[in-house]
Amino acid sequence: MNNSDMKKFLFKISLYIIGIVAVLFFLGTYADGNTDDNYRHFTGPKPSNMILGDSRGVQAVVPDILDGKLGNRKFNNFAFNITESPYGKVYFEAIKKKLDPDTKGGIFILTVDPWNLSADKNIKNEEDFYENKSALANMHFYDLDPNYEYLIKNYPRSWFNIYKDREETAKSNTYVHKNGWMEVTVNTHPDTIAKREEKKIKEYTDFVRSQKISQDRINALKDIIEYLKTKGSVYLVRIPASQKIMDIERSYSPDFSEKINQISKKHGVVFFDFSSKADEYMYTDGNHMYKESGKVFTAQIADSILASRKN
Repeated sequence: MNNSDMKKFLFKISLYIIGIVAVLFFLGTYADGNTDDNYRHFTGPKPSNMILGDSRGVQAVVPDILDGKLGNRKFNNFAFNITESPYGKVYFEAIKKKLDPDTKGGIFILTVDPWNLSADKNIKNEEDFYENKSALANMHFYDLDPNYEYLIKNYPRSWFNIYKDREETAKSNTYVHKNGWMEVTVNTHPDTIAKREEKKIKEYTDFVRSQKISQDRINALKDIIEYLKTKGSVYLVRIPASQKIMDIERSYSPDFSEKINQISKKHGVVFFDFSSKADEYMYTDGNHMYKESGKVFTAQIADSILASRKN
């Protein structure tokens, strides 16, 4: 192949590569709350008021309700699930990247339960925790929209699905709003809920055998509390689940609420324990609060915060 042919070949290859990049760039602009359960958590702007925790928190705590009741603030729900956002070093570093560095006077709601403070019994080192393989561990930018870093690193499907599944066509059953709240829309017939709850009961019964409360995670929670106290006010919230799930939790960690209460007192923050009010809410699967109950529950959190500030 002579120089002229090589130049033509390289020119064609360059056009091909540019074409692919242009298509991907175009498809990425359609990434939204339907893309997956995490993408929206990595889009901006950086918040000064945050909700943290696992999947109970991301579904049960509705930022819009807090915004209206707590002085026209803008809350962001930065909770994920017990695999990706249990309290630990990875989550702590992600919180620091997500939070507006100039925050003063913020409000931070840290949702706690035994599972986001637990770890697999067979894991001895923090470096081996499951979240070290999550998006929280590999992301640098948390405020880009569209966030091509996230899509390149953490979106395993064809990018044509981003366009095909865009919210303009219809919201998914697990739609993530721009403020981070995951709105779950499922069949709420009692028989259907009972079947889902059976699966969750088995799942959490298995957790009891494989997990243990982790001192590393408790230490991380304390570190997060101390860090966020320099940015505003911190509130710990225990979100209830159905009675059957709560029975499993009480069997697994009977003194959990007392441990959290002790932590709150030692670190000078407030703990709202709703675990005794399981029957007041509706759940989609025994573990996660139904969205309408979540709105009521969030209003109760806001009222509790307002009441605590008067004391």
